[in-house]
Amino acid sequence: MFSKLIPVTLIVLLSACGATQAPPYQKDRSPEARDQYSGVEGMMQYQKDQSYLARQELADKCAQAKVDLAIAEEDKNTSEIEKQKAIISNTCL
Repeated sequence: MFSKLIPVTLIVLLSACGATQAPPYQKDRSPEARDQYSGVEGMMQYQKDQSYLARQELADKCAQAKVDLAIAEEDKNTSEIEKQKAIISNTCL
């Protein structure tokens, strides 16, 4: 009797574990809003998200430096112009 009960119990327990397992990552959120990753698929997505966020940060710095450069040129502020040109050369691809 116990030999038939053990496999059924084992199957039920394993099924219950799989039912409560979290998804690999929060697919319904943007990369900026994701904060939970699990498993191999989740770690792969984490790396993709971090790469995206780094590129986005550079793009934002580039855009801001271009705006600041235009303002510095308008004001004829040579030190600020050089500073913004350096930022642009480092951040704009």
